[in-house]
Amino acid sequence: MDFAQFKATYHICLDPQQEAAVQTAEGPVLLLAVPGSGKTTVLVTRLGYLCQVRGIPPQQILTMTYTVAAARDMKARYTTLFGQESGEQLAFHTINAVCSRIIRYYERAFGRTAFRLLEEGGQKNALLGELYKAQTGEFATEGTLKSLQSTMTYVKNQMVTGEELEAIEVEGMKFAPFFQAYSQALVQRRQMDYDDQMVYALKILRQYPEVLHAIRKRYRYFCVDEAQDTSKIQHIIIRLLAGEEGNLFMVGDEDQSIYGFRAAYPQALTDFEQVYPQAKVLYMEHNYRSTKQIVAAADQFIQHNRNRHPKHMTATRGSGPELRAIPVYDRQSQYRYLCKVAADCPVETAVLYRDNDSALPLIDQLNRAGIPYRCRQVDSTFSPTGWCGT
Repeated sequence: MDFAQFKATYHICLDPQQEAAVQTAEGPVLLLAVPGSGKTTVLVTRLGYLCQVRGIPPQQILTMTYTVAAARDMKARYTTLFGQESGEQLAFHTINAVCSRIIRYYERAFGRTAFRLLEEGGQKNALLGELYKAQTGEFATEGTLKSLQSTMTYVKNQMVTGEELEAIEVEGMKFAPFFQAYSQALVQRRQMDYDDQMVYALKILRQYPEVLHAIRKRYRYFCVDEAQDTSKIQHIIIRLLAGEEGNLFMVGDEDQSIYGFRAAYPQALTDFEQVYPQAKVLYMEHNYRSTKQIVAAADQFIQHNRNRHPKHMTATRGSGPELRAIPVYDRQSQYRYLCKVAADCPVETAVLYRDNDSALPLIDQLNRAGIPYRCRQVDSTFSPTGWCGT
């Protein structure tokens, strides 16, 4: 089956940039995909192309995604397009899940037992609270525990050490001694936390080349989705698995990186050609989602980003309503404006906000005004009348 037959058989319609990405199969490849450019469609179609046209056994392909939900969605889309049998043979995993499998392989290969995984939530909070009280003499609040956990995740994912680690403080407390005490406590209990799976997997790959060789023998093609949200340690693990000249297909967009506080490492995209000297860099710059006015304004704003690949986003859809700038002078003015719009809004309308805490003042005003609303994933709220986020 050639590419033309492949498209006809599976009713595939792609633009020239998408077709180029699907057919680039060998060596390290970075695909820079702007918002709404169909990157998941291309990823799924490329997997089908590798199996159906290039004849690559699906068992030799490993696709890594940012979340469990994304992995499930990608597998479902592939199965719908190319069939259940082939879909069941392909591996779709988060990078953390891949690290867990590396640890399990190490256990089987060397007859050893790895540390038990520390239960996230109650068990971990109890340990953090215990160590915090030992260091400060005070009980940790829920907010303090949350800050300690997020800092722990950041440090491990960004591989922070030395003076940079010594400089970190959490609510006025030096973090380095706490981090050391936490690490020692886990070793004494023969436990590891969720992020430690990556730390130990990396150690295994570096110290036991036979494990790395076994994985490379099993998987010959590696695909990575949402690469701009992948952390520094994850990129290093991916580099080891694929090798500098391996078949690595990485999809992302440094302009869309918003998870720096979770240790996202978009620099890996801007440094891709230095890390992989033989790399090909491809672009998907057509936005199929939004109107020309929205895309043009977004692209003009994005061009102010620094440390990026030169690319532009263009719209394929027609024109829509003109954009309006609404001047507000502080956050309270913004919330009052949004509340007024909500009171007069005849249709269901969405409000986007930076994080959960940003929604709380608006929720308070909506409650006071008796305006109905739905809010997703906000957990730190309190209302005397009660409410339920959905």
